[in-house]
Amino acid sequence: MTHGQGVAQPSGVWATAVGVARVRALETERENALFRDPLARAFAIAGGLRSSSPPPEDEAERRRRLAVAFSIVVRTKFLDELLQQAAASGIRQVVLLGAGMDSRAFRMDWPEGTRLFEVDTAAPLDFKAAVLSKERAVARCERITVAVDLRADWPSALVAAGHDPAAPTVWIAEGLLIYLPDDAVELLLDRIGAQSAAGSRMGLTLGSRGVIERFGAEAEPGSAASMWVSEMPDDPVAWLAGHGWKATCHTLRERGAAYGRPIGTPPQRKEQPGGLISAILR
Repeated sequence: MTHGQGVAQPSGVWATAVGVARVRALETERENALFRDPLARAFAIAGGLRSSSPPPEDEAERRRRLAVAFSIVVRTKFLDELLQQAAASGIRQVVLLGAGMDSRAFRMDWPEGTRLFEVDTAAPLDFKAAVLSKERAVARCERITVAVDLRADWPSALVAAGHDPAAPTVWIAEGLLIYLPDDAVELLLDRIGAQSAAGSRMGLTLGSRGVIERFGAEAEPGSAASMWVSEMPDDPVAWLAGHGWKATCHTLRERGAAYGRPIGTPPQRKEQPGGLISAILR
């Protein structure tokens, strides 16, 4: 399905990026917002999602939506901080894998000389370009889009676009790994490591153990949860150490409390290792 001048409308996995934009738009409207994303509302509207909609009548579905929205807000703030810390350390290369409707190139302050690469397939990048053009958005750094499927040889495409593997990079895989089977996740990490100089950093979000059973089993066909296929390993720190990274894990509950958004109810099950991960290449 298309609209406008032949720009594809969201479908499949990448349609979830528009849903993420809607959550970010709602957060931006809050008085005590953890971040401001001025472009999020435009992405959501262009994708056919209103800024607000009536809550679902089904209580389980309502809770699921609230939980997903909470996770998106907290992980956005977490990765914003990680990127700010990487920039402060002198890193000037940023790679957003499965960039979707991420607008960090436009909404964050970047040091001079920063190059930000957005890697995604052509359809979401074209959709995004149409919205950015309409909004007359201006990036605050050198922004380079790389249209390639992450199942293909994206490292070669990234280098061809100007990425320098000999210089430290900060990598972001936000809301991505949960849609990849385990072997694809391992391959992605191997490829990131091969493209990373010492001192590179990485921010990952991982589905907590049991999230597919809790939310995916009864999810509506075509919804985000219906497409989830992987969860984080039992020991994320050891797992990433095997790939050469020194990692620190945080839970959504922990970070939410630190950001002034505590979860009011006690955990219904034992807390698993965190699904928000920051890592540095050894």
